[in-house]
Amino acid sequence: MISTTVAWCIAAVATAGVIARPFGWPEAIWAVGGALLLVVLQFLTPTEALAGVAKGTDVYLFLTGMMLLSEVAREAGLFDWLAIHATQHARGSAGRLFLLIYGVGIIVTVFLSNDATAVVLTPAVAAAVRTAKVKDPLPYLFVCAFIANAASFVLPISNPANLVIYGSHLPALAQWLPRYLPASVASIAATYIVLRWTQRRALHQAVAREVPPCRLTPSGRVAALGIAATAVALLAVSAFDRPLGLPTAICGVVTVSIVLIAERRAPWRTLRGISWGVLPLVAGLFVLVEALDKTGVIALVATLLQAAAERSATTAGWSAGVVLAVATNLMNNLPAGLIAGSAAQAAQAAEPLRRALLIGVDLGPNLSVTGSLATILWLAALRREGLHVSAWTFLKVGMLVAPPALALALLAALGVGGVTLF
Repeated sequence: MISTTVAWCIAAVATAGVIARPFGWPEAIWAVGGALLLVVLQFLTPTEALAGVAKGTDVYLFLTGMMLLSEVAREAGLFDWLAIHATQHARGSAGRLFLLIYGVGIIVTVFLSNDATAVVLTPAVAAAVRTAKVKDPLPYLFVCAFIANAASFVLPISNPANLVIYGSHLPALAQWLPRYLPASVASIAATYIVLRWTQRRALHQAVAREVPPCRLTPSGRVAALGIAATAVALLAVSAFDRPLGLPTAICGVVTVSIVLIAERRAPWRTLRGISWGVLPLVAGLFVLVEALDKTGVIALVATLLQAAAERSATTAGWSAGVVLAVATNLMNNLPAGLIAGSAAQAAQAAEPLRRALLIGVDLGPNLSVTGSLATILWLAALRREGLHVSAWTFLKVGMLVAPPALALALLAALGVGGVTLF
């Protein structure tokens, strides 16, 4: 069996590979490769590795459902139809189009999750900027990435990471909103203001005022209804504190089936259009977290949280939120959230500390391009559209957008010296 130090090195290299994608290899190769190496070198038994994979079952089902909905909507022309309407409502104004996309991004994130914003909204925005004949589409595509994280703690369902932080003790909606709505408003507003400022020059570009009309096909209507039904189902399931994955997958499968039956065609084209590599990527990350748990890192983090909270609850909250926000960019918010959530449960962390951890894991990823699963999905959606954003390009914007939003959100949630902003 290999030593703990070697296991840490393998996890670090695998995570770095996911972030940097050396040689242009897909993120999944690095995550899965690291997980397999830990098993081959006998740090994890196959049973332990499979147990780690099994912990992500709800996430796999959730992503599968969202990707099915996105692909069938794209094929049915729903995104093109939405693009036409967005361009028409913009009335030739680049700034108005930016605001319109930001508003839609808030709605999609809040009621369908940040991953849905990356998977479902990004293709629609890409179609909109093509329809509007925009020379530089990047400001509008940035909206999809940044609002996916900035609005991801308005509701419990807005980000699967929210469920990870609270585990089986997720607050009811009536308790959630007072705790997180002020911080969410601060996050959303700060992100819009700073992002709009960073893109101010690009938003002087021309936007087409007249666009050819487009009618929504019957299949497009079914796809739209499927997405709406999924939002309703997620809200209902969340109210009963049940896992979100299976209902999302069922909605996706049912929607695709109805469209395929109506069009009398086989599913292969739809299935080929989905970025299935996301699923092994997530599975690999869960195995890496399982290995870190075995090294005792979660117990260590729990001890540190307890000690900090005993000294000062407010200071502990600020410190934990900022440190976790940075950590999400070093190791992705999915493993970081899993570690933080497990440590918080082990430490029996008080509510303010959990609040800070959740804000850090949700909002911190706006700093770098691979900070969250949603942003990785966003990158995959861009590549599908023939568009590419480098890590440095994103980081230059993220360094300006993320810190003010994080600071204001933590201030709204925790305040200073025990006095909250709201």
